[in-house]
Amino acid sequence: MKRIEVEGLPEEPLAAAGLFHQNWLDPIERALSNGQDVVITMPPADHTHGEWRSAAAAMLARKHTPQRANVVAGEGAALDGIVAYLERAPGVTGHYLEASQ
Repeated sequence: MKRIEVEGLPEEPLAAAGLFHQNWLDPIERALSNGQDVVITMPPADHTHGEWRSAAAAMLARKHTPQRANVVAGEGAALDGIVAYLERAPGVTGHYLEASQ
């Protein structure tokens, strides 16, 4: 499973979604098209980012089936724990998960 770390997103949700699609969508889709499952990690954000992050995870998973695509927000051991779980969970795809400390 390829881990793609997204960093430097603005606090405003619309701007963050735009920057995500502009800078990270191509490498994510390239990995999925090459047959790799992908986990996309992002820094934590407030509830206003949940919808666009969830939609990105779901649309990437649908478009690139049977490859898996998930988005995980968080940091530290909690984030690493979710990523480790996803590596062992072959049926989990299209989800936005938030790691809490």
